[in-house]
Amino acid sequence: MAFGITPRHIEEITFEELNHEQILVIGLEAARQINWNIGYTSESGFVAYTKVSWLSWSEEVTVKIENNKATIKSECTGSQLADWGKNKENVESFLRSFKETIARVSQEEVSSRYQEIKSSAGAGEDLLNQPPQTSRDKIKNVFSIFVPTEGYFFTPLIVNANILIFVLMVVSGVDILLPDNESLINWGANFRPITLEGQGWRLLTSCFLHIGVIHLLMNLYALIYIGLLLEPQLGRTRFLSAYLLSGLGGSVTSLYWHDLTISAGASGAIFGMYGVFLAMLTTNLIEKSARRTFLTSMVIFISYNLLNGLKGGIDNAAHIGGLITGILAGYAFYPSLKKPHEVNLKYTTVTLLAVFVLSTSFLVYSQTPNDLGQYDAKMKEFVSLESKALGVYHKDGTTPKAELLKEIKERGIPSWSKSIEIIEEADKLNLPEELHEKNRKLLEYCQLRIESYQLLYKAIDEDTDDYQSELQEYNNKIESIIQELGGGQ
Repeated sequence: MAFGITPRHIEEITFEELNHEQILVIGLEAARQINWNIGYTSESGFVAYTKVSWLSWSEEVTVKIENNKATIKSECTGSQLADWGKNKENVESFLRSFKETIARVSQEEVSSRYQEIKSSAGAGEDLLNQPPQTSRDKIKNVFSIFVPTEGYFFTPLIVNANILIFVLMVVSGVDILLPDNESLINWGANFRPITLEGQGWRLLTSCFLHIGVIHLLMNLYALIYIGLLLEPQLGRTRFLSAYLLSGLGGSVTSLYWHDLTISAGASGAIFGMYGVFLAMLTTNLIEKSARRTFLTSMVIFISYNLLNGLKGGIDNAAHIGGLITGILAGYAFYPSLKKPHEVNLKYTTVTLLAVFVLSTSFLVYSQTPNDLGQYDAKMKEFVSLESKALGVYHKDGTTPKAELLKEIKERGIPSWSKSIEIIEEADKLNLPEELHEKNRKLLEYCQLRIESYQLLYKAIDEDTDDYQSELQEYNNKIESIIQELGGGQ
């Protein structure tokens, strides 16, 4: 099993009895015999793509020939963590087919087909002799993925920021595997009742938080993979703006979609980068021989993760919001990517895209109802009134009768009546059914309090103990409701 930033397998084979022309022609025929799609051919070799199957998202196989030696490289095109031996199997399958094909191709066929290859290749620069177009081959060891370099600058900085914040969370006492909700909110997670209460900054801070180390590692792998592919193509400005705007788009979508979901993680922004690449793959920005295979693998990757996101505990709204924002960014960048020397066009595009996403986000933010936030504010008002109403029980045995009666009549009963009004207002909000049930219990609680206060007033005014059993009955009912509500309000 191969494992790495991009899983791959490379072998160098020397064919003692074959020349350059024979290796190329026989190699192409061998690739066709095992149903590989030939994407690019030149005098120095060819690039082929394996079929997509349930075991593979397709691999890119490059065969480069020098004299009588061939370098065969099979490399995953999707963001797999591991290839489970598929790349090695591809190389071995090609070599088996090559051996079987040798006897079937005559020297006359070799000469004829080689001339066809020379004619079709034209006078353009051989892609197989160009330096790598991405930074994937520059990654020499695991530590280099954290170091900014030319063409791979903001990706490692974003990776490092995510790791640093997670380390700080763990050092402060947050659980490394499954942080609790309070910890996530304290560190800046996106949560509608709080975010809409003037804490819009959570829309971005939530993109740098993760719900456990597994969540962090999975997101960082996907980020590194897409960063290695995209940042050299987009450049620093486009890449960073697309990442941040996609993260914002994902967070805003999550905010609008969910009432009580605590959202955290870089996946919205990462889905956005996959969206950018997906958009680019539908244009002529990517070399034609790779476009179809990468498009297939991207669609499979995105579809799989969105379907997996239908499970509980995954914020698919953020994924979809980030993806749509990224696709929009990819198409918006197209004109400036086609004209890389027009710097003003690049910055104008980035600015207009940022204005559009920020304006849309602000509109959604300002128009999203915060019924739960309003409910929380009303509950705080209710708690304040409850504390005021219970003041009568804080009086000691030396309190004059007139003062006790005044406390009940002018503070206690009016406070419970006002509490009923607040709860009735709160119940008109768009709330989950469990909160409506809680409101019904609170209304019953307040009504019992009013009736018990009226009876207590009567007992104190008449200076009698005749109502003790009735008062105790009220207290028992009140205590029962308190227990149903969880021990308090």
